[in-house]
Amino acid sequence: MGKFASLDRRKFLLGAGSLALFAGVSPFNKVLAAPKLDGYPFTLGVASGDPLPDGFVIWTRLAPRPLAEHGGMPMVAVPVRWEVAEDDRFKRTVRSGEELAFPELGHSVHVELEGLKPARTYWYRFLVEGADASPTGRVRTAPAANDVPKRARIAVAGCQAYYQGWFDAYRHLSEENDLDAVFHYGDYIYEGPAGRNKDKFPTYDAAGDLVAERDHFGDEIYTLDDYRRRYAQYKSDPDLQAAHAAAAFIMSFDDHETDNDWGGEWDQDRKPPEVFALRKFVAMQAWYENLPVRRAQFPRTDGGTRYFRRLDFGNLLRMHVLDTRSHRANQACSDPLSPKCRFEAGKGSSILGAQQEAWLDEGLRNDARWNLIAQQVFVMPLKAKNPDGTIRSSFEDKWDGYPDSRQRLVKSITDRKLTNVVIATGDAHMNAVGEVPLRDDEPDGPAAATEFLATSISSNGDGGLDSPSVKRFLDADNPFLKLCDNLRGYHLYEIGAKEWRTDVKAMDQVQRKGGELRTRASFVVTPDRPKLHKA
Repeated sequence: MGKFASLDRRKFLLGAGSLALFAGVSPFNKVLAAPKLDGYPFTLGVASGDPLPDGFVIWTRLAPRPLAEHGGMPMVAVPVRWEVAEDDRFKRTVRSGEELAFPELGHSVHVELEGLKPARTYWYRFLVEGADASPTGRVRTAPAANDVPKRARIAVAGCQAYYQGWFDAYRHLSEENDLDAVFHYGDYIYEGPAGRNKDKFPTYDAAGDLVAERDHFGDEIYTLDDYRRRYAQYKSDPDLQAAHAAAAFIMSFDDHETDNDWGGEWDQDRKPPEVFALRKFVAMQAWYENLPVRRAQFPRTDGGTRYFRRLDFGNLLRMHVLDTRSHRANQACSDPLSPKCRFEAGKGSSILGAQQEAWLDEGLRNDARWNLIAQQVFVMPLKAKNPDGTIRSSFEDKWDGYPDSRQRLVKSITDRKLTNVVIATGDAHMNAVGEVPLRDDEPDGPAAATEFLATSISSNGDGGLDSPSVKRFLDADNPFLKLCDNLRGYHLYEIGAKEWRTDVKAMDQVQRKGGELRTRASFVVTPDRPKLHKA
């Protein structure tokens, strides 16, 4: 039996401010026969994540009726078998076992594999008695620690508002060859109620007929059951399932997994922190339950979970996955008199928090060919020209709201004399490619890093090349900005020892089913200088 099949009751009750459900050592005292399920249990697909040289995480969640109460599952623990093989027909199975899918964890299953071969493709699946097998997933382990692979291929995606468009971009992503991983920067779900923006972003099927059901189920979400149901709705999408089955996802989160524009202890409406803490905890439990992350990412009751983490792809790439939401403190605000303003003059501010900043600073001390800072909101000090001709010089929900943090990041890079730092970003529902200046007041001066802001999968609908939402940046003084548009899609990194290439992949439409993908532009960076070149 797997680790989920055992519980240490004392650790469960007393474990360091957390649900220590995963650390048990004594046998589970009741063997449960597999119950009869009301339908096929693997309707939410399978997924893998966080590849290491010797393993990865594999995930599924049982939900015969995804939008029904408890996903249509009986309120008992259900045995789930799993298999990992060297071929897609499972003739050469190398690992197998059994886990219990507990109702307390939304009947999700997370298996953390170890002892596998580096830089190797594996296939995996799950089985429940009396049901057909799950879909088969494919995943590749990371290269060995000292290897320098010829290349790594990583996609970047996020911001997938279900009610604003189809997930066809994920279908195209699932067909990319030889992906090592997908970095998901966040906004996997949106928390709002049904009926939002239907006039602004109507969705149509491939024949052009209006599709009313492409909308959220239910009201704004607050409880654990609410969040579980919202994830189930999103994860029922076949294109999203195909992308998860094709490669390991390295998951992060932004604001909409919990509440729009939240940061640290505050939600966007400045409710009492102790009230928001309840919502944040259940939101992050649902995030854990529905995604291929490790047990270390399960939320703790004392708030001490470290969602930031580091993954290496041999000596080619070190990937620093940041959390730019949980540790925010003293965010600047444009209107100090607003009741939502969180700024206190004279107090220090940070988008990462002191512990994460120190961790990132130390992690940049390495000899990898490339450093990828994988995070959520844009670092570049972008300005925007308003319709009345005035200039907006700060976007407080981004790194602009914490200018000292940006300067400390630049200092970490320059103190190490690094020229190989690339920043992956999302959130803004646009493609934006640029260079992060050494000094905010010298936007046309030398750069510390390059930044690739990947657009949304579906959020903001079809978009366009020069819509007002991006024209404001193109019309302002942003000399470091090399591309900006409002198209949908994802980014694809092809990383070699001597060259980093980013392809900006753009959809022609997302509000009508069947959108096609093209390469909108390509950029090249070399590790000796943070300078963008059009490919």
